[in-house]
Order: sequence, then structure tokens, then C-alpha cells
Amino acid sequence: MSYTETIGSRTYRFADLKTLMAKASPQRSGDQLAGVAAASEEERVAAKMALAEVPLRTFLNEALIPYESDEVTRLVIDDHSPQAFAEISHLTVGDFRNWLLSTTTNADALMRIAAGLTPEMVAAVSKLMRNQDLIAAARKRPVITRFRNTVGLPGHMSVRLQPNHPTDDVKGIAASMLDGLMYGCGDAMIGINPASDNLAAITRLLVMVDEFRQRYQVPTQSCVLTHVTNTIAAIEKGAPVDLVFQSIAGTEKANAGFGISLSLLQEAYEAGLSLKRGTVGNNLMYFETGQGSALSADAHFGVDQQTCEVRAYAVARKFNPFLVNTVVGFIGPEYLYDGKQITRAGLEDHFCGKLLGVPMGCDICYTNHAEADQDDMDNLLTLLGVAGINFIMGIPGADDVMLNYQSTSFHDALYVRDVLGLRRAPEFEEWLESMQIADARGALLSASTQQPLLEGVRDWMGIE
Repeated sequence: MSYTETIGSRTYRFADLKTLMAKASPQRSGDQLAGVAAASEEERVAAKMALAEVPLRTFLNEALIPYESDEVTRLVIDDHSPQAFAEISHLTVGDFRNWLLSTTTNADALMRIAAGLTPEMVAAVSKLMRNQDLIAAARKRPVITRFRNTVGLPGHMSVRLQPNHPTDDVKGIAASMLDGLMYGCGDAMIGINPASDNLAAITRLLVMVDEFRQRYQVPTQSCVLTHVTNTIAAIEKGAPVDLVFQSIAGTEKANAGFGISLSLLQEAYEAGLSLKRGTVGNNLMYFETGQGSALSADAHFGVDQQTCEVRAYAVARKFNPFLVNTVVGFIGPEYLYDGKQITRAGLEDHFCGKLLGVPMGCDICYTNHAEADQDDMDNLLTLLGVAGINFIMGIPGADDVMLNYQSTSFHDALYVRDVLGLRRAPEFEEWLESMQIADARGALLSASTQQPLLEGVRDWMGIE
């Protein structure tokens, strides 16, 4: 089905829904690289106007990537709930935007319709929204998950403590981990990106973090971000696996490039559940995504990068994840050119994920060859804090020495919690108070008060 829109004396024609969606997207370098972006701002406006008139039902009948050839499309269509969709089934995309922003639409309403939304519907409405719209609507929709603590409660924001090391040195990782805990970070998880995919090295890191967690009774969860097949192997060998990690994308072909399928993710999910390591809940999958991943694998099929990204959230939703992290600026300026595009993408990703019922966090980051700096990250951090982000990254000095990119630091988490009055996961806050790291309000205590834990851990790890 084709779509048209007239502006003045000029009529714009869009061959199909996939083309219309791409042309309506805010400007970004990835869509330009793919050759699917609007050729002018006027064409972009025309596409938005035409998209606003598309009935939401159309997305159930016109697949952007064919049902027969893509298992993600099949997942989206087969898992769609007509009952949940009924409440909004009469709306167009433009009407849906207005409904989302209405003062009468609350968290309960957004939860009711979540199973009736497809990622394409959600991506479409985001293209009609200003940044403030994305913030206002996302803020209405908490997504709460539990493993050893509770993440995503309104008024709370958690931090993934990311103590990476370029050689997987256990003492180096432990030192960064301790540093982060002293700043009150780590309630989302302690998550290590290993430099090696060697199973023995991965197991060594898992054991180290788990021994620390048990010794000091830390109510958090650990994860070593290795390929899901390595995690399954580690589980089979009895390693102490908490969260099961995998990078995912929004098309079957892109996921095949990651070496995964929906059936493999199901196997990993069931393996994690079999361990029964959660204490307050059993959300245990940790997924990472990022706009541009499908395009970089030549697996986007002409679909714009943001819509491909939102399709990845449908994959995540299938497995009841504990955390989903959009690593927003990590792929580079070929996909998100500058701070403005990174900011917009981060707000889109958070809004779209939350609307689908996914527990969204964001690695607020950029590569050193992007037209962005730490001020841009401060802006996005603040905006996402207002929008109700579930978690952010905590990295020593905001500079990852293993992955070589810029993110957010332990101090950044203190800043956004202070200015917005955000709390940590309640179980983690109780632990911080019991260990004399923070007071009952969550404010950090002095270094001298923290010294007993600091010295105990140093002695245990043999850290000078």
C-alpha cells in the first residue's frame, strides 16, 4: 500500500509503510548511510503528516519484514494480544500520540495495552513526538523487575557497576568494584565485559564476584557479558551464574550474526531459571541493544534503524528480562553522528522499551570520534533521569579502559540522584546503611566511616 501527502504544490509519495516510517524518522546518520532517510526536511514533515493518519491496525496487516522469512516478525504477530489491543484499536498513529499524552492515560492504562502493541506501532508514534513528549509518556510507565533486589520502582534509579579491565585482572576488577560500591553504585548489577571469551577466565570472574557478594551479603546480582553459549556451558559446569547476558537485534538475520536465535535464547533462559538463584524474583535475562546494529550487519532490509531497534525490544520482552540496556552511542558516528542524535536516540529507546513493558536502562555513551562530549552525556543523563530510566552505567572516571569509549561515572550517578531525588533499589540501600557506606536517606558517609569495609575487602583480595 502506498501513501501520499501534499504540502503546498508538491505531493510526496511513499511506496509502502516501511518507506513512510523511514522518511518520518528524525535525522540520523545511520538512515542516511542506508539510503532510507528523507531527502529534505519538507519530505520528513510530509512523511510525519502521512504517518499520523495511518490506523494502528495497519501494522498488523502490513509487515515491514515478511512473516515467512523472519522469526522476529513471527514472534511479534504470534504473540500479539487482540484483547489488549482492543482499547486503542480504533486509533490512528496521531490519535495514539494524543492518547499517550492525555492526562487521563496513566500507568494502569499503559500496562493494560502493552501486550497489544507491536514494536512498529511504538516506533511509529515515537516519530511524531518531541523530546518532551517522549519523556512525559515514558515517565508514566514504570517497569519493575526483581532478582535479588527490586529495580524500576518510581522515584528510583539503579546503576550497573562496570569494573572492566583490559586483561581481566581479578585484582584490578575487584579494585574498581570496591570503588563503585563506596559510591553507592551496583544495585542494578555488577557486570563485567570480559576481555577474553575463555570459559575458565569467565568462570574465574563469576566466582570472584559471587564470593565477594556472599562474604559481604550484598543484595545485588552479577553478570559476565559473554556469549550466551558460553554462559550455558558455565551453568552446565556449575558456575555461579546470576544474570544471563546476550546482545540482541531486531531481525532474524542480525541475530544470526550474533550467533543466536529465539530457540537458543529460550534454552539459555531455562538454564538460568533452573539455578533458582533469585531471592525476591526470577527476572534474570540481561540484554544489550543499540540503534544501528542491524544496519551494521547488513540485516535491516531497508527498515530504518530506530524501528529495527524497537523490534529488538519485542525479542527481549519474550524472556521477562531483569535489565535491557540500549548502548546508545557505542557503535559510532556512522549511525548516530553527534550529541543531538545520540540524545534523541536515547529518549526514543527508553520510551519505546517502556511502552512495550521492557525494563529499560541506557549506557549514556559516545565514541571518541563522534561529534559529542561529556556535556552531551550530562544532558541525556538528566533527561533520562526525569523520564524514569531504570538504570545507567557506573564506570570509573566514565572512561572504560577495556572497551575504549566514554560513558557515565560513579559521580554522575550521585549527581542525578541528588538533583532529582532518586533512590537506589530499596534492598541495596538497606545494605549500604548497614555497612556504613550511606545513611538512611541514601547520602554517602565520610571515607573514614567507610574504612572498615574498605580495609576488609583489601585484605581479602590482597589489594595494596
